Amino acid sequence: MAELYPDLKDRPVKETICLFDVDGTLTPARQAVSAEMLQTLSKLRHKCAIGFVGGSDLPKQQEQLGTPSLPVTTLFDFCFAENGLTAYRLGQSLPANSFIQWLGEEKYQKLAKFCLRYISGLEGLPAMRGTFIEFRNGMINVSPVGRNASKAERDEFEAWDKGTKCRSKMIEAIKKEFPDIGLTYSIGGQISFDAFPHGWDKTYCLTQVEAEADTSKGFSGVHYKNIHFFGDKAFQGGNDWEIYQDPRTIGHAVKGPEDTMAQLKELFDV
Repeated sequence: MAELYPDLKDRPVKETICLFDVDGTLTPARQAVSAEMLQTLSKLRHKCAIGFVGGSDLPKQQEQLGTPSLPVTTLFDFCFAENGLTAYRLGQSLPANSFIQWLGEEKYQKLAKFCLRYISGLEGLPAMRGTFIEFRNGMINVSPVGRNASKAERDEFEAWDKGTKCRSKMIEAIKKEFPDIGLTYSIGGQISFDAFPHGWDKTYCLTQVEAEADTSKGFSGVHYKNIHFFGDKAFQGGNDWEIYQDPRTIGHAVKGPEDTMAQLKELFDV
């Protein structure tokens, strides 16, 4: 796929890259990307570099953004799964990092057991469906309702959470229990929140974008002066907030995939 597009240094909109959150930005939450969005991204890729940055692992990004015949790593110039801890550039993997190596097994188990005890004591949960802690390469994802919840159950929990502030309260309880653990907490999507080391939010991927200027590593030498980021959780506590307001980026808050496409049309005429 990469050969269908100009080299990174030859894209018409110079020194520009567009990065996208996945859930709620390129796709409806945990659903597949539309053909219209893929066409829009393809048109944009002819003009500037494009990449996604999401908290989920690469197989989940493949489910949402790829197709049976097209790996997601061929559809974007840069793929930043798990906030960039698992990263691909033009279809080739970049060096990875690990949450468990950073935190250690003992601290991780204490944190995991606290989360499970807390969830077991919650009153009024609309449902409990399993996979309450999802262990990822760069973080843990904690879901009081469980990641196995159906679409209807996710919607029901989201509405309940807006009234009870369940996720926000759970984060505060973890902070109180582990004040010095060195983790950042970020609410994203409908049913969960992420916990990851300080600095391992979506801004983590920006160091890899900046590395593109280093020709000694075989990269293109492009210095991306205009890093556009599009995300639907661009508010304090949302998992797009840090990268949205980072001084290195030009942040665009979106209301959903249709809004993303509308903004791209206005900005880049695609």
